[in-house]
Amino acid sequence: MVAGTFEIIHPGHLEYLKKAWNMGYVIAVVSSDENAERTKKRKIIIPQQQRAEVLASLYYVHDVVLGRPGNIFDIFHSVKPDIVLLGPNQGVSESVVREEAKKRGVEVEVIRLENLKNCELCSTTKIIEKILSTFNAANKY
Repeated sequence: MVAGTFEIIHPGHLEYLKKAWNMGYVIAVVSSDENAERTKKRKIIIPQQQRAEVLASLYYVHDVVLGRPGNIFDIFHSVKPDIVLLGPNQGVSESVVREEAKKRGVEVEVIRLENLKNCELCSTTKIIEKILSTFNAANKY
């Protein structure tokens, strides 16, 4: 299982999903708009259903599950993964994921990727910032 906002798909997402795919069947959990906004500390531009639709079309994703507002760990009640793959910038520790899964009756192996592709625009926030700065620079007449 992988989880994230997946707002604007970029090379970092693709590498993350490919690494998960190399481990087996990939269930991707798409954060609810509310949870994503709380985590990102900004308004989410692309609604959850649309983010899920894009993610579901990717080769490296077998199944997509919509995350629900509230406690992000409640997804373990319905998705009972063997492995949870965390990206390097996901702000939760492996031990917390294991403990929260166990509280919900699920034993999981938690693996964190140490790094992903390093590129200028391997972050949705950086992509948004670049769009805004480019737009603002072009419209300073």
